[in-house]
Amino acid sequence: MKIDGCNVLITGASAGLGREFARQLAGRARSMILIARREEQLIELNHELQRQHQNLRVHIRKVDLSNPAQLKELMESLDREQIDVDLLINNAGLGDAGRFATSDPTRNEQMLLVNVLTLTSLTRHLLPQMIAKRHGGILNVSSSAGFLPIPGDAVYAATKAYVTSFSEALRAELRGTGVSVCALCPGPVETEFQEVAKRQGVQSRLGPKFVVVPVEQVVRDALAALEADRPLVIPGFAMKFVMSLSRLMPMPILRLVFRLVPARR
Repeated sequence: MKIDGCNVLITGASAGLGREFARQLAGRARSMILIARREEQLIELNHELQRQHQNLRVHIRKVDLSNPAQLKELMESLDREQIDVDLLINNAGLGDAGRFATSDPTRNEQMLLVNVLTLTSLTRHLLPQMIAKRHGGILNVSSSAGFLPIPGDAVYAATKAYVTSFSEALRAELRGTGVSVCALCPGPVETEFQEVAKRQGVQSRLGPKFVVVPVEQVVRDALAALEADRPLVIPGFAMKFVMSLSRLMPMPILRLVFRLVPARR
């Protein structure tokens, strides 16, 4: 995937990884479509990018991706306005921290809609034009949580397992088409995601400092992996090592480890 001169669409662009993707791509992309629920943050980001890169074309869209009607309208508007996209960054995601039995059913539904349905639908909508041009890239923001069933993050981890599996299968299907697919599987990253996912009275777990990777490095590593046509990237040496060990560990041992970890409420 050649990033320079691309037309990129980024979901969840108002903060965290999405905002950093926009910042790092602003000097390389031809145009951007930035999508998020919070319009004020999108406008601020747009002004920042336009001040620094006057030739960059930026479109902002206020869309709640947990609302299927708004997702449908977004896809229809891309067609109506004939907006070309050759790099799709499926970054939008929701999390939840706590036991499934005490979870909010509405929140569970929103996680499935954003983390799974939106990612799948946007990819399906934009992929044919990439194949027709024999040029394109899809970067799906998954998580290292998707490699393991994680108590206290049951639904979130399951949705990210879907994202990683979907990315690998899609990559195999697209071999020889000129379209690259990469799954980004970060460990702990210091963004507002943890606070948004945290339930009242449930302690947030970012993890030990040695596995926490700065948001800037996560995005740099992801873009480098996409350009190198790598199938998957886990930013940070420590996180790569930890996940390599955990993926080799038999499930009976993992079950024992989970029993020893203090449960979230």
